[in-house]
Amino acid sequence: MDIHIDWDGPFSIDDLGGLKDEGVDYGVYQIYGGHPVYGSNVLLYIGKAVDQTFGKRISQEGWEDNRDSGNIEIYVGRLSGNKTPESGKWDLEISLAESLLIYSHKPAFNAQCIKSAPTKGLENVHVFNWVAHRDLMAEVSGLRWKPREELNEYIYYGMHEE
Repeated sequence: MDIHIDWDGPFSIDDLGGLKDEGVDYGVYQIYGGHPVYGSNVLLYIGKAVDQTFGKRISQEGWEDNRDSGNIEIYVGRLSGNKTPESGKWDLEISLAESLLIYSHKPAFNAQCIKSAPTKGLENVHVFNWVAHRDLMAEVSGLRWKPREELNEYIYYGMHEE
């Protein structure tokens, strides 16, 4: 499953009111700001807006209490493709993309989500990050996180001759 995400930003906390279009403002988002160990302007969190728009969801999280709240930067990622899928598939793609992006990038404030391997079924997911994806890798593959020993017939070249 290929998931394409078009990223937009940066937005500030004050800009969240403009991210409430119930037709399109759903997807995955990134939060950048200050961290006591990692420094200023670092990837802090990756989240998802499924049942609520970006503006509503992000405003509930309390980012204005960050030690450097005046410099919080928000990037929103809207899924894209040749047609809008039905709601359940759209929600599933958002959840799969969020899970894979968190596991691949390990943001500091997503600690609970990075302790274990990604959700089963991610080995067939490939996320493409387009436009303003900031510090995210341009492409992330779920297969990359599957243990090598689980790959069928994974051997060194030259070990078995046919």
